[in-house]
Amino acid sequence: MKKYNVGIIGYGWAATAHIAAINSTKQGQVTAVYSSRPLDAAQVSLAHGGQIKPYQNLDAMLADPSLHVVDITSYPSQHRNHAVAAAQAGKHIILEKPMANSPQEVREIVAAAKAHGVRGCVCFEARFSSQFQVTKAVVDEGLLGRLHYGEVDYYHGIGPWYGQFRWNTQKKDGGSALLTAGCHAMDALLMVMGSEVESVSSMSTKSSSDIFKPYEYDTSSVTILRFANGAIGKSAAIVDCLQPYYFHTHLVGSEGSLLDNKFHSQKLNADRSHWSELSMKMLDSGDVSDHPYATQFQTFFDALDENRDMPLTSFKEASRTFDVIFAADTSAAQGGTPIHLTT
Repeated sequence: MKKYNVGIIGYGWAATAHIAAINSTKQGQVTAVYSSRPLDAAQVSLAHGGQIKPYQNLDAMLADPSLHVVDITSYPSQHRNHAVAAAQAGKHIILEKPMANSPQEVREIVAAAKAHGVRGCVCFEARFSSQFQVTKAVVDEGLLGRLHYGEVDYYHGIGPWYGQFRWNTQKKDGGSALLTAGCHAMDALLMVMGSEVESVSSMSTKSSSDIFKPYEYDTSSVTILRFANGAIGKSAAIVDCLQPYYFHTHLVGSEGSLLDNKFHSQKLNADRSHWSELSMKMLDSGDVSDHPYATQFQTFFDALDENRDMPLTSFKEASRTFDVIFAADTSAAQGGTPIHLTT
């Protein structure tokens, strides 16, 4: 029997993927949807299964005592207000990336959740993907030795052919190439490198293509990171490329290297002139229907059952990634000035 009734805030493209993933878990069931648009209860229920009550008044939905969890898929500029309101209503929170559009807003979300005793899940679902679960296992098994360099890059042309384009071009909701999409690559890099970030330096630019002219912010950025353990890293966020989606990964350690779905390890006495291939599903699409939400949300509900923060993408864990992202964007705005992070 399902244990957690979930209300959705924002009924768009991402919400449809979230609803399917939540309903596929052992404990979660979507029972309410808030949208600024009027929705027909019968149609929404038929589309997703179960009985779903639509709301046009957010306060009314948050006041529903039968709801245990709120899933926020609204515009990024609304995330802070929606997350704080959900926390104040005593609801656990699933929050699409980015958490919010400023460091202060992220801190306010984390503080509200702590003050009201609710737990959070941020949609850095790449951590739960086959690609990065396998990659992290290779690192944890010591097959690469001690990492001293890592790069994870995000290449995804978000143009007029892509649903997100209509609002993503505005700084209000897009923010930056790193904040709007490249955050997944930065977060994955931080996970596999396993050390706190000491400093970042970032530079950005904008495509000369007319296709990407509507963007109000730079659409390509590259960030160099120095980690507290002495390692260095690089993360590119490119949303103005004309190519297939590509989530590039290259890790270099004292015992070997990993390149996407290939690796070499001295510990296996392998031939250095050839790569060994890993069995994994690569991240190869920006389509939300391909994202590993179901695995992530199952982990979240399991953690709620155990009354603990979820692993990998809790509010506390995700907020550290956003500290790095906001520092990188500050550096880019200053032409690459290094920004030192305090731990």
